[in-house]
Amino acid sequence: MALELTAARPDPALLDLPWRIPLEEWPEDILAALPRGISRHVVRFVRLSGRVLAIKEIKDDIARREYEMLRDLRRLHLPAVEPFAVVSGRVGTDGEPLDACLVTRHLQYSLPYRALYSQSLRRGTATRLIDALAVLLVRLHLTGFWWGDVSLSNTLFRRDAGAFAAYLVDAETGELRQRLSEGQREHDLEIARVNIAGELMDLEAGGLLQEERDPIEVSSRIVTRYRELWEELTGAETIDDTERWRVDDRIRRLNKLGFDVDELEITTDIDGTSIRLQPKVVDSGHHSRRLLRLTGLDVRENQARRLLNDLEVFAAATGRQGEDEEIVAHDWLQRVYEPVTRGVPRELLGKLEPAEVFHEVLEHRWYMAERAQHDVPIQDVIADYVAKVLPGKPDEMAVLGVDTEELPVVAGD
Repeated sequence: MALELTAARPDPALLDLPWRIPLEEWPEDILAALPRGISRHVVRFVRLSGRVLAIKEIKDDIARREYEMLRDLRRLHLPAVEPFAVVSGRVGTDGEPLDACLVTRHLQYSLPYRALYSQSLRRGTATRLIDALAVLLVRLHLTGFWWGDVSLSNTLFRRDAGAFAAYLVDAETGELRQRLSEGQREHDLEIARVNIAGELMDLEAGGLLQEERDPIEVSSRIVTRYRELWEELTGAETIDDTERWRVDDRIRRLNKLGFDVDELEITTDIDGTSIRLQPKVVDSGHHSRRLLRLTGLDVRENQARRLLNDLEVFAAATGRQGEDEEIVAHDWLQRVYEPVTRGVPRELLGKLEPAEVFHEVLEHRWYMAERAQHDVPIQDVIADYVAKVLPGKPDEMAVLGVDTEELPVVAGD
C-alpha cells in the first residue's frame, strides 16, 4: 500500500516522519514536549517546518470524517483546532497495516484541563472552565453542531484576562445540521454534565481539585450557565414602548458575552404600547455589507452594527416593520442619522467622522435614558453631547489628514 496524504496545503516535510512506526513508539527526539490531555487514542506532538502539530492515531474513515468536520467548523469561524492533514495507507515494518493519523495544528498558548489543574490555581478555576465550555457549547449549537461527546477532555483552554476561552479539539462524534432541536441540545448538555462530573471526580481522587466542592454540584453548573446564555441569546423579551433604551441594554449584554447581534426581530403590539424583540447571530462583515446596501453608508463593522440596530428600533417605533426595508432605511437616514450628524457645529466637525459621532450620540442617549429610566428626546441628547462630550475629543480629522512619512520619528529606548 502507498502512503496517502490528504491536506488542503500539504507540507512535503510530513513525508519525513516515521509513519511505518506505531505512533506510541515514535522516538523522543522528534517529539515536542507539550502537555497532553486524556484521549481514547494515542496523541503525540511534533515540530515540523516551524510549527507544532498534534497527531492522533485513529481509524481511516473516522480520521477523514473528523478532518472534514473540523474544516467545516473553521469555515464557520467556530472556536476549534485547525485540521492540517490525514495520513493513511500506513504499513508497519512487519508488513501489517497501521491506523491512519489525523494531523491538526497545535493551538498556541492552550492547555488541557488536567495541565491547568497541575499548576497552582486560585479558587474558582473549575467554575471558570465550565463557564468557558458553556460559551463554546452555545456557539456550536447556534450553528447546528451536535457534539456528542462534550467534556473537559475534548476541549483546550486559553487564558483570557482572568477567565478562559474554550476550543473544541475533538470532533470525532460531531454532526453538523441545519438546526438542532431542543432534545438534541439537551442530550449534548446531559453528556456534558455526566462527563464533567467524572472528570472532576478523577481530579479529586488525584488530589488536584484544590476545592472543597462536590464534583457533581460543580458539573451541574454547565447546565445552568448554558441555559442562561442560550436564553440571553435567543429568548424573546417584551418591553414597554417608553423603555426603548432597554433594546440597547440587551445588545450590550450580548456584546459583553462575546456575541455579535444581527438585525433584531422586533414586533409591536396592535396598540403600539410594547415591543417584543429577539436577537439573532451574525457572520463576519454582515453589518457593513447590509448597511451599505440599504443606505449607501460605507462604515466599519461595529459602527454598521450599531446603526442597523437603531434602524430596527426606528422601524418598530414607527410601526413599519412590514414595509420595504430600503424605503424605511432611506427615511431613517433623513429623519434620524442626518439630523444627528448635522447637529455638530462647524467648528467641531474635525473631531470625529460622522458615523462615529452618531455612534457616540447613541451611547450618550443610552446613558441619559438609563439615568432617567425613560427615553430622552434625541434633540436633547444631541445638545447635551455637543455641549459636554464632543469638545473634549481630539481632532481626528487633523491626525488622519497627515501623511505618516511627515510625522516625527520617535527614537526607541
